[in-house]
Amino acid sequence: MKKIFLGLMMICCCFITGCFGNTSNDVLKDITKQYDGLKAYELTGDLEIVNNDDVYNYDVKVIYQKKDKFYVSLKNRNNNHEQIILKNEEGVYVLTPSLNKSFKFQSDWPYNNSQVYLIQSILDDILDDEERSLVENENGYIFTTSVNYPNNRKLVKQIVTFDKKLNLKKVSVVDENDISQMTMTFATIDTNPTINADTFNLNKIMETTQNNTNTNTNTNTGDNTNTDNNTDSNSNSNSQNNNQETEGTQTTSTLEDVIYPLYIPTGTVLASEEKIAKTDGERVIMTFEGEKPFLLVEETASIEEEFAIIPTYGEPYLLIDTVGALTDSSISWSSNGIDYYLVSDVMSQDELLDIARSVSVIPTMK
Repeated sequence: MKKIFLGLMMICCCFITGCFGNTSNDVLKDITKQYDGLKAYELTGDLEIVNNDDVYNYDVKVIYQKKDKFYVSLKNRNNNHEQIILKNEEGVYVLTPSLNKSFKFQSDWPYNNSQVYLIQSILDDILDDEERSLVENENGYIFTTSVNYPNNRKLVKQIVTFDKKLNLKKVSVVDENDISQMTMTFATIDTNPTINADTFNLNKIMETTQNNTNTNTNTNTGDNTNTDNNTDSNSNSNSQNNNQETEGTQTTSTLEDVIYPLYIPTGTVLASEEKIAKTDGERVIMTFEGEKPFLLVEETASIEEEFAIIPTYGEPYLLIDTVGALTDSSISWSSNGIDYYLVSDVMSQDELLDIARSVSVIPTMK
């Protein structure tokens, strides 16, 4: 009797395990069938990034077309600053319309690490993780998988949520304490979009984006004609944060305040600070010496009179409130009207990024 009971228990365990295994495989098979091999898609959503006590929100728009074409618009809702990551036949670009500049990279983006807003990257992370887990509830399916963020050691796994119809709803990337550091909430996903010939054209994108910016700026100017005196009286206090005048053609020429990193490696101190006048503004050079020496340069950002494409070494990197350029020994980025350059011969990329993330101003400032 005892042997019969044990045999029945083993059969039940195998049956239960098999059912759950088949359910997981079936769900993954259906998701793969729905999303893998898409010829094109267009999606929108909200990206939330947490940096200590600060939260940054982006309006995200992605357009993909087979043969390796990507358009990713990231508009910071805190200050309406928009950047666009573009991949087409010519290469990878980061467009910054407010400065009339585009930075061109020789890069493997978006395949060099996980991308929380790209369907194929999310799907690849699920398929590549043999230890992935799946939980089914009344609302849908939740996968937990590993992630590939080699330059951010805090990000260890992601939680991917699909509804019952296998529509992708949310991706949350968490740290080792299961605290969300980055969350992409999908609003719309169109797997059969109409894509015109100019969608991935660098010059057309810049032209359209700037026209939209100027239209919005002129509209806002008209709505505030009675507040000019108040605006003038407050402009000096915020001049270091404004990278454009109303017409979108001017930048400030002075750095009202030097912004220091809130994190400095142990055994490292600020040794010197030098402010230099340049043709179209000011530059501050800070030299840090000690066990982990580094150089931090801050300068007023300039707007190009004619659209400029600037060859850039490194990889595009989403750094809190902006997209910068990351190399083995440096990172550069623009934020709130200031250009930053951080370099060290002895620090790792992780250490450089820890410092860069700590160089911040109030996220709602412009």
